[in-house]
Amino acid sequence: MKYYKLCRDFYERNTLAVAKELLGKYLIHNSIEGITVGKIVEVEAYIGPDDPASHAYKGRYTKRTKVQFGPGGYAYIYQIYGKNFCFNVVTQKVGMPEVVLIRALEPIKGLELMAKRRGFFQLTHKTIKELTNGPSKLCQAMGIDKSLYGIDLCGDVLFIAEPNLNRTFEIIATPRINIDYAGNAKHYNWRFLIKNNKFVSKPVFEEERK
Repeated sequence: MKYYKLCRDFYERNTLAVAKELLGKYLIHNSIEGITVGKIVEVEAYIGPDDPASHAYKGRYTKRTKVQFGPGGYAYIYQIYGKNFCFNVVTQKVGMPEVVLIRALEPIKGLELMAKRRGFFQLTHKTIKELTNGPSKLCQAMGIDKSLYGIDLCGDVLFIAEPNLNRTFEIIATPRINIDYAGNAKHYNWRFLIKNNKFVSKPVFEEERK
């Protein structure tokens, strides 16, 4: 498989632009168990101190959020419900705590290992679709947990790359999911996904976009 690893300059830019351009890229984890690869098909942007949905809202600096305040191109990983994880890409420059949540992947390589991690006994059309169609599901399938918090995405363990392929697809923008606590910010169209991709966490129907 040929690909071109993204460099620091890609990440240290406008977060909404980075979020959209992450679609179609490959997330690759070169773990001890083996290599797993997934195409990014759904993301959400969280834009720091002015975004009530962000963990860094109002400049909140904690042990959990500190990596957000560093340079772009590092992994922000946090735990939810006491057992599941979510993987985010840090964007922008030092002191600008902004991230992109990776919400869903299309499995590309290492599907057997993904299935084992997800507890599936066999690969079928249904189980393949369920491997990585959600932020916690993809972390489990890709072997991403808190041990990778703060890892440099420009390294060789966990990174994002541009596949050597022609990619043409339409991007859909919708409000983010499960952030009812965020006031008006819950209406921001900062969730981006590849139109008609069957691996997104929640399909978008035409009537929802009107």
